Amino acid sequence: MHYLVCVDDTDMPGTRGTGWLVQEMCEHIEKNNMATCHPISRHQLFVHEDVPFTSHNSSMCFELLLEQTKITRVIDFAADYLEKKSISGSDPGLCVAKKDEKLGSKQLIAFGQSAKKQVLNKEQAYALAKDSAIHLSEHGGTGDGVIGALAGIGLRLCGEDGRYRGWYHLGLPGTAITAGELCHYPFIDSVVTRSGSILPSDTPVCIGSEKIKTIRMQSRQVAVVTENEKTEEHPPYYRTITHREAKSY
Repeated sequence: MHYLVCVDDTDMPGTRGTGWLVQEMCEHIEKNNMATCHPISRHQLFVHEDVPFTSHNSSMCFELLLEQTKITRVIDFAADYLEKKSISGSDPGLCVAKKDEKLGSKQLIAFGQSAKKQVLNKEQAYALAKDSAIHLSEHGGTGDGVIGALAGIGLRLCGEDGRYRGWYHLGLPGTAITAGELCHYPFIDSVVTRSGSILPSDTPVCIGSEKIKTIRMQSRQVAVVTENEKTEEHPPYYRTITHREAKSY
């Protein structure tokens, strides 16, 4: 069975972010043969003075593949991990949702999209979680992290939001490579333009930054390219987006 897991608000200023904690959680889950974890996606939420957060107000979501009988063990482990590892003063929340036809995807996606542009509250989050029959729990502080945890599930389900954790060194800036060669890497499903068009495998692409960030688009992990500004006679028409450009996702 496939499950989505999302965590929000485990850190404080000057400490390692939630992404680090979730990465380590995934490593422990796999090491103890509880489940297989798919790549972690980061989802940006509303930045507003009425929303308490440490630096960027983003939640971290990943997918699990496991036997259904093991999900209770995973939830218990994740809850205990958050309570032990979250930084004092943070407000961690945990959401776990089974991916099946009963999951109210439209309602969850709408909640996630709302969390990107307005202030929501715990009562709204718990009401939707109850209606959707998914796990939602708080593990310290005010527990307001449940809002972002539920929102992250919706945004992951949307398939058109967020960027994946980690950076990849695939060549020096200016290196020419084809879209097909990029797709040989296990962490790149396709190479797409900013408008979402998939590049044919033989399309030349220029490496635009020393570090490439993959984006969640069309429910896949993709490398995004944009028009190449270089003026050489025959440069590749496309280049991978830079570190700064990736921050817009």
